[in-house]
Amino acid sequence: MTIGAAARRWITLGLNLVQKILGEHLVAGELKPGAEIAIRIDQTLTQDATGTMAYLQFEAMGIPRVRTECSVSYVDHNTLQTGFENADDHLFLQDAAARFGVWFSRPGNGICHQVHLERFAVPGRTLLGSDSHTPTCGGLGMIAMGAGGLDVACAMAGEPYALTMPAVVRVHLTGELGPWVSAKDVILELLRRETVRGGVGRIYEYDGPGVATLSVPERATITNMGAELGATTSVFPSDDRTREFLAFQKRAEAYRAIEADHDAMYDDRIDIDLSALEPLVACPHSPDAVQSIRELEGTRVVQALVGSCTNSSYRDMATVALMLRGRKVHPNLSAGVSPGSRQVFEMMARDGYLADLISAGVRILESACGPCIGMGQAPPSGGVSVRSFNRNFPGRSGTRDAQVYLASPEVCAAAMVCGELVHPERLGERPSVAVPASAIVDDGLIIPPPADGTSVAIRRGPNIKPLPAFEPIPDCLTLRVALKVADNITTDHISPAGSRFLPLRSNIPAISEYVFSPVDPEFASRCKEWGGGLILGGSNYGQGSSREHAALGPRYLGIRVVVAKSFARIHWSNLVNFGILPLVVEASTYDALEQGDEVEVCGVHSAVRSGGSVTLRLARTGAEFEARHHLTPAQAQILLAGGRLNAARGASGA
Repeated sequence: MTIGAAARRWITLGLNLVQKILGEHLVAGELKPGAEIAIRIDQTLTQDATGTMAYLQFEAMGIPRVRTECSVSYVDHNTLQTGFENADDHLFLQDAAARFGVWFSRPGNGICHQVHLERFAVPGRTLLGSDSHTPTCGGLGMIAMGAGGLDVACAMAGEPYALTMPAVVRVHLTGELGPWVSAKDVILELLRRETVRGGVGRIYEYDGPGVATLSVPERATITNMGAELGATTSVFPSDDRTREFLAFQKRAEAYRAIEADHDAMYDDRIDIDLSALEPLVACPHSPDAVQSIRELEGTRVVQALVGSCTNSSYRDMATVALMLRGRKVHPNLSAGVSPGSRQVFEMMARDGYLADLISAGVRILESACGPCIGMGQAPPSGGVSVRSFNRNFPGRSGTRDAQVYLASPEVCAAAMVCGELVHPERLGERPSVAVPASAIVDDGLIIPPPADGTSVAIRRGPNIKPLPAFEPIPDCLTLRVALKVADNITTDHISPAGSRFLPLRSNIPAISEYVFSPVDPEFASRCKEWGGGLILGGSNYGQGSSREHAALGPRYLGIRVVVAKSFARIHWSNLVNFGILPLVVEASTYDALEQGDEVEVCGVHSAVRSGGSVTLRLARTGAEFEARHHLTPAQAQILLAGGRLNAARGASGA
């Protein structure tokens, strides 16, 4: 293991796994919590809901070909083609991939995180993806992080990825999962303890004897849903189980052993006894509203779905099929499954599990994100839906008043049979899944890039609009508070998901009409009337998805400042990338300001350059409040330039 001198500067004891991987990729800074670092990115991934904008941004940089070891463009979100928009985006993405040297995973090939884990992930490498669940590949020993599309575009251009070095939390696993307990219950237990804010500024590193009892797909379930903690990422060591998975995928040559030193130091520690866990369920409307299945037994369910990037592996699907073998879906319930990849789908068919599900009355959905992102299978009004997914924010399912619960595939399958939440032990002994010695490997729907893509013409449908141009932030602003919102506002609140809105991701003027529509349908028109404004948020503002549209849309409407008690990591970066000043204030300041208030924000340039605080002056009372921006020097330059693209153009003299 080789680690750079910059990383060794202050580390004198053994290295944890995070330090080892980041140390190998360190370009600038020190691996000290709170310090700004920059790392080299080996791989990137995009998906179609974020990818079109990312490739428009990459194209605007004027770089002919990506400079990463491997970049992959996936189509898995906008696959519900009710109009021309999504199909046009797919053509654009395929052409852009060929033009810029990117692998292209066609519609139907599967969910980006599942396919990347199967076909591209490499232990010890770094991965940056324009999707918040990119940490899935941490289950295979990668440092895999979600980011906004512009950050990913810059990584494809060969730029280092800058971030504040997180604290590293050791999650020590002992024991072994019980008969009806799954990896989903491990991460739900962690969410119960840590909450959706607990992981902000942290990386969770798993170790201990319990790690060896978990397969890579099980580990990936845990790292995938670590995003709901607000964590930068989560990571498992690369060990014999990793070697086993890569051999199963016929990629044994990609294996590399990597783990923490025995005397590694950590910033915090959490202990979990796997044998003490029980089936858990996250209740509406947050992934950390966790209760035991025994506390919820008898809750009637009208829909049960298994799939998404969290729980759609071969073992997950086979377990559900075996639980339903010889049974029928409850007459008062609609059941569906979406295999995570074409590989999983085909193996299910060849091994008979697909027939079991069809016989039971389960609806077979395509290998895509689908219902998880609100693309189909919306529950009935007020209906209870139990899903093996990762998020249950209000309205995300496509039905505003639906009651969405998150649980393991086993709990979902038990609900399919019983029509209510029950402990899966009611169905008898847990079935044993015999995993084949090797996977069916057919990469025919993954198109490699040509050696030279300069002659490729990129098709652009009428819904694909040019990137908006944004001017630098003024030194002094007088803004009205366009909206005041509470704690834990998600990017789904800001830029909603679902079949109505996702097809507009390539059209910023159109999608901006729906900014904050689930919270306040008049927000967009108010911004237009007032010429923009300021947003006032509570704690953990912008949690959830990496979608940069939650920053782009407000910026297009003239929002220049967001004031909040605290921010989620990715959204905070996206605000800076598009020239919106994020300011942190005390709870007393939040309480003192109201929607409609006029606020003066002056001395922005000097405060941003010096690292000092900004003063907010409330016009109606003259009261002044301190607000902190927490920008690094590099981020300050981006903010003052009006965004990262402007800063890049200025640096290049364009």
